[in-house]
Amino acid sequence: MASSVRAITRNAAALLIGNELLSGKVEERNLAPLATSLRALGIRLERALIIGDDRAAVAREVRSLSAGHDVVFTSGGVGPTHDDVTLEGVADGFAVATEIHPHLAGLVKSHYGAACTPDHLLMARVPVGAQLRASPEVQWPTVVMRNVWVMPGVPELFRMKLLIVREHLIGPSQIVSRALFTQMEETDLKPLLDRAVALHPCIEIGSYPKWFDASYKTKVTFDGVVESQVEAAVEELIGLLPAGVMRR
Repeated sequence: MASSVRAITRNAAALLIGNELLSGKVEERNLAPLATSLRALGIRLERALIIGDDRAAVAREVRSLSAGHDVVFTSGGVGPTHDDVTLEGVADGFAVATEIHPHLAGLVKSHYGAACTPDHLLMARVPVGAQLRASPEVQWPTVVMRNVWVMPGVPELFRMKLLIVREHLIGPSQIVSRALFTQMEETDLKPLLDRAVALHPCIEIGSYPKWFDASYKTKVTFDGVVESQVEAAVEELIGLLPAGVMRR
């Protein structure tokens, strides 16, 4: 299995796969944990797509996302049933076949024992050339094909596999975040936000209105990689706000 040296990773994309997500039969629960984990590592999640169990679509999106991002995470479609097409789709995206990985096959056989069948061994498939990434906390490794991490769709297993992600990836710098809570409506706040944004182009400033919370009306967030720049943007907006509208 691959070394645990953490790779510098600037940006990421997520490809969430499953007819059940598009039909509403199953609620999508993996994107938020992924985004939170990547943010803590200093990696920017730039794009997320939801598609059905379509092998050709998986291949097409994997190929596109892989070319445009440092790392891609797929979620779902890695089991043994007819609609689990993610591994084949990832392999197609890189124009390779799939094969049974001996280490994964050993884990499957160990888990199922005498009850293990060829269908169980489908869970040991990997694209040819893929690596396995592991961590001390997680026995079952994750398949990584070039820069594509093939993750399970079951939320509990997905969150467990995030431990492996944290073991192997790190952003170029940690993201510094600050927040202000104001009693101003977002529309009234907009001219002041526009000025702060213009004066601090390196800082990502977001505003989020709250309709049914007496404690505040609009939350303003400031994200950047240099703490002094983030603080300067915060102080800029504070200086523009009318007296008595802010709860910091």
